[in-house]
Amino acid sequence: MWMSYKALKLVARKRSVFARYRDRKHPAVIKANSLATAEVKRSKINFEMKLASQVKSDSKSFYAYVRSKSKSKIGVSTLIDSNGSTTDSPEEICELFNNYFATVFTAENVESIPDPETTFKFGVEQRLVDLTITSSKVEKLLDKLRIDKAIGADDMSPRFLYYIKPGIVHPLTIIFNQTIADGLVPDDWRKAYVSPIFKKGCRGMAENYRPISLTSQVCRLFETLMRDEIVRHLEDKCLLFDSQHGFRRGRSCLSNLLTFMDKATESVDAGESFDVAFLDFAKAFDKVPHKRLMKKLKCHGIDGKVLDWIENWLSGRQQRVCLDGARSQWRSVTSGVPQGSVLGPILFLVYVNDIDVGIINLLLKFADDIKVLGKVQTLDEAGAFQNDLCNIEQWSNKWLMPLQINKCKVMHLGKHNLEVGYAISSHILESTGKEKDLGVMLTDDLKPSYQCVQAYKKANNMLGIINRTISYRNSELLVKLYKSLVRPHVEYCTVAWAPYYVKDRAVIEKIQHRFTKMVPGLKNCEYDVRNERLGLWSLEERRNRADLIQVFKMWKGLSLPSFGSFFDLNGFDRTRGHSLKLVKHRCRTDLRRHFFSERVINRWNGLDENTVSSDSLNLFKNRLSKLRATRMDLFMD
Repeated sequence: MWMSYKALKLVARKRSVFARYRDRKHPAVIKANSLATAEVKRSKINFEMKLASQVKSDSKSFYAYVRSKSKSKIGVSTLIDSNGSTTDSPEEICELFNNYFATVFTAENVESIPDPETTFKFGVEQRLVDLTITSSKVEKLLDKLRIDKAIGADDMSPRFLYYIKPGIVHPLTIIFNQTIADGLVPDDWRKAYVSPIFKKGCRGMAENYRPISLTSQVCRLFETLMRDEIVRHLEDKCLLFDSQHGFRRGRSCLSNLLTFMDKATESVDAGESFDVAFLDFAKAFDKVPHKRLMKKLKCHGIDGKVLDWIENWLSGRQQRVCLDGARSQWRSVTSGVPQGSVLGPILFLVYVNDIDVGIINLLLKFADDIKVLGKVQTLDEAGAFQNDLCNIEQWSNKWLMPLQINKCKVMHLGKHNLEVGYAISSHILESTGKEKDLGVMLTDDLKPSYQCVQAYKKANNMLGIINRTISYRNSELLVKLYKSLVRPHVEYCTVAWAPYYVKDRAVIEKIQHRFTKMVPGLKNCEYDVRNERLGLWSLEERRNRADLIQVFKMWKGLSLPSFGSFFDLNGFDRTRGHSLKLVKHRCRTDLRRHFFSERVINRWNGLDENTVSSDSLNLFKNRLSKLRATRMDLFMD
């Protein structure tokens, strides 16, 4: 994998020289060995440096290198069929996967389609009915094309498209405009190679895998243009409920978790009890009925040629499972939006948008992940919470999106919680003390200790992979890999769950302690010295910096939740420092005192006017870095 052409030639020459003299001590053999060894080492170093420099844009190459050096091979070696028998034939495994994925499709009764909630209340002229595509838009898409993406059913490599982009901009523009004008989609755009991705549970069960569709790269370019127009239409007209945080600009897993944790910590601090229901749809993306989806798109102001194209794109789809070089037969796709497509997620958001109607308590969504939060001080409030669950159940039955009851759980929070049992479809929901939500482990005491341990384990495993795989221990190379592959595990959404116990902070910081000792020449140095030589901030400093950045983004309207829902500006003119000082509130519990909306206030108020008045996010980050050089204590707890 990493051998260069020159290295291969020198290794071949070394062997031929040895074959001629048959003497390892002969000067010619020694010289040939020396040249080959040096070039092989140089080739490996250059390969690993290239991996590290491109790991953000091409992580697949790094993991391929990891697999090539690993003795254990993780894959689908055997699969259990419906009769309980086991097969290890790649062709049979592909067929079993394809058969199972086809069983989850929805059989839609098109004669009794319910009427959706009317969301679009504007004039006909403001409906999205057409799409105009210019060469400049296509050129920008080709410039942003990820060359490490997998090929689709048309066997067109994105790397190939990227390198010939000057010659295909004009032809693609003509094709894209023609397909939207006719409302017709080429056949190869409606075909997909499906790759089964393991989720959790037994690897021998097909239901524990998620089907990811690898579609045409050319079609994905057009889908991007279509998605951008649909998103602009939905956002400009404010057609999506604020509860949806998935696949929307300014919203993310972090905004969802911050909204939840703010409500939860505030209620606990006030001595209130409340319950949280974690709901899960069964195979949500694969079950979306197409006719019902078309009707909902119309109610969101999407019509005309755009709607015709989407309907044609979804109809007549085919898929086949590809695994380890084997392929299944083609099967028709009768429902759902393709997982792995560009347009699929936004179509799904439109389909589940009106689930909020009739819900009294706070509802939060991230695509198909749903949380319902409600105060349950009394039995009447618990009854209102149960009514919300019933309304969601009725919506799922009406729109053919069944809930996976065995995965729906409820968490009781608060010291004096009534711990009422809730039911969906006469099934009592399981009560849980910890639940993984959007990648973060939540516990019923809302403390981050368990999440810290889980984040440490993930980061530590990745650090071990780097340690076993990378032979060339150059500090620049190792730092790039650490920043891209290790540190994100312990910094994911830390604004929502940042540790405040000393023991939890120590667990997280251990990751950087271990990494900095891996760098040659730094093992015996102090931790602060190692960080300084590698140009790293401590993880504690980076968490506090992330808090300040989040406040700035909320202030500038770059991220949700809104600034006003979390903070109050200090209205007194006599305060020193900058003009955007925040009011600190009185808290009864450490949980609330150390939550983002309270812990960041003193640090934010300690900034200067020049920093908080930055015009852009990058300028704000640069000024924070300059502040650290003179006021390091600002970023320390």
